[in-house]
Amino acid sequence: MPVAMIFQVQMVLGYVAWLMWLAGYGLPRARTMPPEAVHRAIATLHGFRFFGLVFIVPGVVGPHLPGEFAVVAAYGDFLTGLLALLALATSRVRPLFWAFTIAFNVTGIGDLLIDYYHAVRLGLPEAAGDLGAAYLVPVLYVPLLMITHILAFYLLFRQARRANRVAIPS
Repeated sequence: MPVAMIFQVQMVLGYVAWLMWLAGYGLPRARTMPPEAVHRAIATLHGFRFFGLVFIVPGVVGPHLPGEFAVVAAYGDFLTGLLALLALATSRVRPLFWAFTIAFNVTGIGDLLIDYYHAVRLGLPEAAGDLGAAYLVPVLYVPLLMITHILAFYLLFRQARRANRVAIPS
């Protein structure tokens, strides 16, 4: 099986496995929690995105990993992780918490979409071996990150709809 196909199959199965976890464990648990607690849990997970800097560490990734991909992915993850940590640090100051929560989710999903674009454009699946030890990031970690961003947006939009219904009596 070609390397590109292995990489793509593993990434798709990463999404399948995480979606099954979300349906079986994550969503049932999230439904029992206040929205702020769910967003704090998501921010905690994304707080570890400093790990994306691994894409620019020589010796961890191969020398032929496209720099256009590596640098953008590394710093996009780093910024998202910092914003997620700021959300956690300000969780008792609600306006700041919500601002940082929105910021890290917008930045994070934008980063992942840009990374997907660069990966396809630069032929990353064919050169997946150049990811070196960072290979696990796109096949295991990225699917969970994307899924939790989508969950966060779903919860934010649901909260906004509820707030509008309360603010505008029928």
